[in-house]
Amino acid sequence: MRSRATGMWWGLAIEAPDPPALARFYHQLLEWPIVHEEPGTTVMGTPGGAFFVFQQADGYTPPVWPPADGDQRPMAHIDFQVGDLDDAQAEAVALGARVADHQPRENVRVMFDPAGHPFCLCLETD
Repeated sequence: MRSRATGMWWGLAIEAPDPPALARFYHQLLEWPIVHEEPGTTVMGTPGGAFFVFQQADGYTPPVWPPADGDQRPMAHIDFQVGDLDDAQAEAVALGARVADHQPRENVRVMFDPAGHPFCLCLETD
């Protein structure tokens, strides 16, 4: 984008029924700072300078995994590279995540955050 200049922010907006709670989940999981809060919006920073913006979504319906006809499909998900799948899974579960029943690959663990958004823990095998 030609209108962007060095230092301008960018990020991913994530809808949630309780933005502060979901931001705290990811803050604890990733140890990234919460940098802004206001009614209906909580922002978490990342080491690379991007932001996760958690926004109030009234009537929120969590997606299903794997996708099923007639149900809310995942529109996006976040992948995190980890050094140990079992340890990363245990940490995420202790913070309120749950493991998806369907696991398509041996080196990837599909998880759901407390609001039901899927995210993946990925172990590089090579």
